[in-house]
Amino acid sequence: MSAIETRGIRRIVTIVEETLMEGGRVLDRPIRRAASVAVIHNPFAGRYVEDLGALMETGRDLGRLLPERAVAMLGIEGSKVESFGKAALVGEDGELEHAAALLHPQLGAPFRDVLGGGAALIPSSKKRGAPGAPFDIPLGHKDAARVRSHFDGMEVRVGDAPRADEIAVAIAVTDGGRPLPRVGGLSLDKIVGKDGLV
Repeated sequence: MSAIETRGIRRIVTIVEETLMEGGRVLDRPIRRAASVAVIHNPFAGRYVEDLGALMETGRDLGRLLPERAVAMLGIEGSKVESFGKAALVGEDGELEHAAALLHPQLGAPFRDVLGGGAALIPSSKKRGAPGAPFDIPLGHKDAARVRSHFDGMEVRVGDAPRADEIAVAIAVTDGGRPLPRVGGLSLDKIVGKDGLV
């Protein structure tokens, strides 16, 4: 049994959205977004624990597993992903810090490996909620955070998760920004992509 299988994953849900029309206009090309959500057991639900290392290790494993699935659903190479993001919804017996342990210390490096890079900080959000609660994965350009056309988000939900002692951990990737962007800012053709900002 692999390490990730021993970490208490109950379910993985992968969702693809494809936008063909926006504002009554047919797009030059569809914009596709994919999210993968893992519903995992929270080993620290209902009690305070100082050392959250077990969740950090799970975050590392999910940082590869979830992006691999989402990128595969887009049908492109990881290097062709334009935007990324991550989020977690904690069940009622957990803490927001449990979400932070999953998302921040170790999830980012394997996520970037799947994409072949990604200089920008990965946008993230944390929330507590009941089974079926929607939560948003914030999105931003993977190499240049100031690309305004890629400020976006993707809502996800799993009908029966998270239970009180679970966490729903999600990542999202896209093959483009918002449809028909027209509010200015740094454009794709001006990206430098070295400092993660421009």
